[in-house]
Amino acid sequence: MPSSSFSAQGTSFQISTGTGGAKTITAVSIGFPAIVTSTAHGLANGDVVTIAAITGTVGTDATNGLNGKTFVISNVTANTFAIQANTLGLAYTSGGTATPQTYTSVANVKSFNGFGGMASEIDVTNLSSTAKEFRLGLQDFGTITIEVSVDYSDAGQNALRTAQAAGTERTFRLNFPNARVATFNGYVKGAPVQGGVDATVEGSFEIRINGNVTVA
Repeated sequence: MPSSSFSAQGTSFQISTGTGGAKTITAVSIGFPAIVTSTAHGLANGDVVTIAAITGTVGTDATNGLNGKTFVISNVTANTFAIQANTLGLAYTSGGTATPQTYTSVANVKSFNGFGGMASEIDVTNLSSTAKEFRLGLQDFGTITIEVSVDYSDAGQNALRTAQAAGTERTFRLNFPNARVATFNGYVKGAPVQGGVDATVEGSFEIRINGNVTVA
């Protein structure tokens, strides 16, 4: 069987730094996942959008309504995209917007390593057990470390340092050269630097992942 491996060369890393123009929604399908119609939206797989202003229970339902929620989009076409939302039993009436996050690329990225967290173990052994028994708890995706050549004038690196100083959660994207995008939220925990004789100033950013990692 031919290998399906791909080179890491060409991978880029981005941090969310703002929002773009709202895209007009004209329909939302009933089902799971939900398909959102927005003519000529210009979005791409892995983009993150916040839904608002939909009328009908698809938007306003207290449990599964979409208004005010944020989604990573996938299965993008020119006029539609999918979101991981269950709209069964709901109804779309009209209207709505999808506002995308905007991102700043981080310069001089040399390597990345992460997504290695593990689910917790729940001990369910009882007196009738003949050996230890376990169930898996929630998945923990751990941390990701981005190694860089330090540039204090780069907007992306500075956005990471600002997020660390403020302790604010951000959305991050790891854009692979095979058009796949890993999107996740997290906190920048640390940004150490190092150097020496006959060496450039190198550094890293350690990001604690908060929630799921979505690959689209």
